[in-house]
Amino acid sequence: MKTDRLMSIIMVLLNHELVSAAKLAEMFEVSTRTIFRDVETLSMAGIPIVTFTGVNGGIGVMPEFKVDKKLFTPSDISKLLMGLRSITPTLTPRELQDTLEKVKSLIPKEHHRELEIKSSQIKIDLTAWTGNKSFEPNLEKIKKALQESRLLAFRYYAGNRMTSDRKAEPYQMILKAGQWYLLGYCMLRNGFRLFKLSRISNLEVLNSCFVPREYEDKPLDGTGWIDQRLTTVRLLIDESLREHIIDRCGEENMEPFGIGQFLVNFSFTEDDFGYNTLLGFGEKCECLSPEHVRRELARRINILAAIYNKTGDADAR
Repeated sequence: MKTDRLMSIIMVLLNHELVSAAKLAEMFEVSTRTIFRDVETLSMAGIPIVTFTGVNGGIGVMPEFKVDKKLFTPSDISKLLMGLRSITPTLTPRELQDTLEKVKSLIPKEHHRELEIKSSQIKIDLTAWTGNKSFEPNLEKIKKALQESRLLAFRYYAGNRMTSDRKAEPYQMILKAGQWYLLGYCMLRNGFRLFKLSRISNLEVLNSCFVPREYEDKPLDGTGWIDQRLTTVRLLIDESLREHIIDRCGEENMEPFGIGQFLVNFSFTEDDFGYNTLLGFGEKCECLSPEHVRRELARRINILAAIYNKTGDADAR
């Protein structure tokens, strides 16, 4: 798109003293005639562009209109880049590269190598090793709808195992505990709702636009939305689970019990995901209370045992 190219040309010119029209044409895969038309468009828009003819000539932006790069130290920029690289699941490779280049342009070139080393010292990737192949396309669709204030239509699988067709005004994407949520105004429920992205299918961005409503950010500690559905259980765990449990609920919720065991206050949601989490601890964990959670775990274990205790069926399949 021409607008994207014009913005990119501005960023290139801000990062260099002079750039030849031929070099710009090569970078953006257009003709030099197109570059000169773009430069004229930018000049008419009030961008203070200057051109110099000759062997050492080129196109540039008047120096007094450039950002003072001394405002940012290499340490400042490396922290910014580290943060940008940690959100790779929410940016396309092109978007990420463009943003990284813009941030890097804020410091002198002689510090770029140092910057690359420092910003790569911590790597963060929140995506799973394997996962839902529709995740990234859905993320792109939601980003588009957010940017353009367009309605979303999708099928939603609720916690009660019921599915329904929804239309929603998108307002925020939230990443919490490795799970993505969409905060939107649901047209079916006439109110703001949180939708878990893993429960969304058949997602479409509609042509209909909406006027954004006033809304409140959801606190990332879960107050008012996650905590209302949490149940605290008392677990007896083997020492081999200690590190895993600390990651989930903190060491302050654990106390030694006998030799090689711990008592744990563990909060979870009473749905399939929550019960599967407890069952995933296997024989190294026993739920002591409350009693109704123990009964539900036993029920699920019996069903699982019945499936695997069938004789002959596995060979027949």
